[in-house]
Amino acid sequence: MNNKTKKLLIVSLAPTILKEGKYWSYSPYVNEMDLWFKYADEQRIISPFTYPEEVLMKPFSTDTIERYYIPFFAFNTIINILKAIVFMPVVIVQMIRAMAWADHIHLRCPANVSLIASFVQILFPWKDKSTKYAGNWDPNSNQPIAYRMQQAILRNTFLTRNMKVLVYGDWPGETSNIYPFISATYRDAERVPFQPKDYTQELVFVFAGMLVPGKRPVLTVQFIEQLNTRGIPARLELFGDGPLRPELEDYIATHDLGSCITMHGNQDKTVVKAALLSSHFNILLSKSEGWPKAVAEGMFYGCIPVTTAVSCVAWMVGEGQRGIIVSPDLEQAVNHFTQVFKTANLNTMAEDALNWSQQYTYDRMEADIKRVLAGTFVSKV
Repeated sequence: MNNKTKKLLIVSLAPTILKEGKYWSYSPYVNEMDLWFKYADEQRIISPFTYPEEVLMKPFSTDTIERYYIPFFAFNTIINILKAIVFMPVVIVQMIRAMAWADHIHLRCPANVSLIASFVQILFPWKDKSTKYAGNWDPNSNQPIAYRMQQAILRNTFLTRNMKVLVYGDWPGETSNIYPFISATYRDAERVPFQPKDYTQELVFVFAGMLVPGKRPVLTVQFIEQLNTRGIPARLELFGDGPLRPELEDYIATHDLGSCITMHGNQDKTVVKAALLSSHFNILLSKSEGWPKAVAEGMFYGCIPVTTAVSCVAWMVGEGQRGIIVSPDLEQAVNHFTQVFKTANLNTMAEDALNWSQQYTYDRMEADIKRVLAGTFVSKV
């Protein structure tokens, strides 16, 4: 018996580019889409075929994908808004054509493309649909109006029918079509048993992420500097690259921090994994997140997360039971960390973090995607 969805449509901002006889797109997106496509007989994508920025690309593993062409559009400047108005009839017609073809419509939100698609899907109330909302679903967070509009349409069960909206975190009081959904990096086979760590020696922290203002890597470096100043020996293994790298390198050199901070640049997943296995904490002091992958990855290997309360982080760390939530203010962050460090049972906290994160593996995510497409998904976060 064939349990696959017959015709699956993906609506995405990620560009679908024809190269070397195959379709390519943004690498992390391709990794997940390959799972969705695995459980469909026919696969089509509606997305831009160009993109104004360079992104890390890889080919889809499925060779039978077809695509609907729409131009890239944005609403961030007057010129782009005027262009978008000109393009909009073509975009809407293509979306109607694509959705009419599909048995299951899957939106990738939030984005300009999915904003338009969230309106167009209203025309197809009888079709099976799902949305992966990869941004911050927190109803109390400060977000762009376009994101708010998408959230409002998606949670409106009169306008949006037969839709499972997959969001990061468990948010009380949501409508019946909102389902907590967890992304994952590691497979079942990569689980490891908990190993207690010695917190009386030099503390090792891992930062893994882009070196951009939103991730606050400078604050992270200053945090490690302050711990050492206060007599708590600490070292930072910093993975990632980005526009703030020169500023970080200059700060490290100027403040003579080379002995306690190592910048590794972008590294393979296996290198980061090895660092997490031997570290005490992973640190992410972001301004905003959708799914804070670095937090979940560190917890998977028993690293206690030190993190700001953005998106679903407070839920992930059990409101402080399996992680340390700090303010983005340097002094307050160091004060709170120091207090928890001196009073908490850190090995218990680390074990709780590991046990929670190891529930959510890549294998489980694939099984959940299969159930979403089969119409049998019931979230059990």
